[in-house]
Amino acid sequence: MTGQNHFAQHFFGMGEAGARSYSNWMRIAEDLLSLAQDTSAYSGASPELLNELLDGEVCPRGGVGSQELKERLETLLRNSVRPWHPFTAAHLHTPVLAPSLAAEAIIAALNQSMDSFDQAPAASVLEQKVIRWLCELVGLPGTASGTFTAGGTQSNYIGLLLARDHFLLSAMGWPSRERGLPPESGRLRFLCSEAAHFSVKKSAIQLGLGTQAVRQVACDDAFRMRPEKLRQDISDMRAEGLWPAAVVATAGTTDFGSIDPLREIATIAHEQGIWLHVDAAYGGALLLSDRYRERLAGLEQADSVTIDFHKAFFQSISCSAFLVADQQRFETIRVNADYLNSASREAEGIPDLVTRSVLTSRRFDALKLWMSLQALGQEQFGAMIERLAELAIVAAQHIQDSVDLELVVPPEFAAVVFRFRAGAVSARHINERIPQVLFAEGRAVVGHTIVRGEPALKLTLCNPATENCHIRELLDTITACGKAISN
Repeated sequence: MTGQNHFAQHFFGMGEAGARSYSNWMRIAEDLLSLAQDTSAYSGASPELLNELLDGEVCPRGGVGSQELKERLETLLRNSVRPWHPFTAAHLHTPVLAPSLAAEAIIAALNQSMDSFDQAPAASVLEQKVIRWLCELVGLPGTASGTFTAGGTQSNYIGLLLARDHFLLSAMGWPSRERGLPPESGRLRFLCSEAAHFSVKKSAIQLGLGTQAVRQVACDDAFRMRPEKLRQDISDMRAEGLWPAAVVATAGTTDFGSIDPLREIATIAHEQGIWLHVDAAYGGALLLSDRYRERLAGLEQADSVTIDFHKAFFQSISCSAFLVADQQRFETIRVNADYLNSASREAEGIPDLVTRSVLTSRRFDALKLWMSLQALGQEQFGAMIERLAELAIVAAQHIQDSVDLELVVPPEFAAVVFRFRAGAVSARHINERIPQVLFAEGRAVVGHTIVRGEPALKLTLCNPATENCHIRELLDTITACGKAISN
């Protein structure tokens, strides 16, 4: 490449100057990341302190040198949560596989845009291959397809968007793609469990239906949807003149890791002619486990499926997929643009993937998953996922053996919900305060939630490298914190 001006030194791929600049910045990144190998889960810095520490011009007129910038970045790194720490256990926030980190560098440098083939030729083909593998892994038919998304919320949104439009077209002959929502659209309803992810309601809002469109079905004691209640709710809704357009089953609830009885739910949904979407953002990882895969029996009967890879697949955020059993369902969101994915290109079989996404520009996130699968293989992945389930069993046993802790529900995957025992008046206060105190002191990142109206603590175990002794130490730390608060 010749005739480069002085700007070339700032860009990857532009001769020797660009290569040197890239290498220098990557070395800086490696040096900074080595600082993150700290002994604590978090520094304990408050929002007020962070605001002070990160004060300064966002866009200085002349820029700053790499050394000065490095010093400023140190503050950021020293005050970030460390998801690889065994005491980071609040959210579905995982350590990242090394191949995934390497893939991030490749993804960012190549900067392929997944909307059209002429922006991402090899990437488009590889993503389709990964999607086909995922469809086969789930057990979806040969007509299935899908797309990578930014996360489970976006995937659930696409599922309910396609379900809504499919219902309007098949049940009413109403083409919402051209005509928008009919006047009677307020009668549309989505059914999900009481423990389903909040993105179901969020999707209903964004789809112009409002939260009134979401009917929450009662759960059993393990926070799984009760099929007999689902059947009754569908019957009641139809008697009220409402239109059940989709059932959302959950395979791995955020709080409990609970898996709805997918087979029974699928039978009811198919008998009633209702779209079945399964939110397997969390529990979908069990597909790689020979020991636990059976817990997802019935997933193959779904009309659409969400699976996240930045959860129990240990990928860097963001990395998720939406799968649909019949790729023709994407037709309701397909739009052709002359400059990007003209109809003539589509007729020639050129894979412009924008036709199956709610986004236009989109990252090549499939590479992260593909590189990790290639490097580790299914056996290693399966073993790591099974280790998460084992850690939950260890934690649950320790809680049951403790006089100070109470298990709320036996874990189904890798989430453990429990409480610190105290008097009725002080229990609420103590269980609310424990996560706050531990975070503020930088000792641990522990989850919190509300169960049957009362505060509870939660461990979300996402690190297969965690040892059993770490679990016991973390629970002892929580117990000691609870006692200190109560005193």
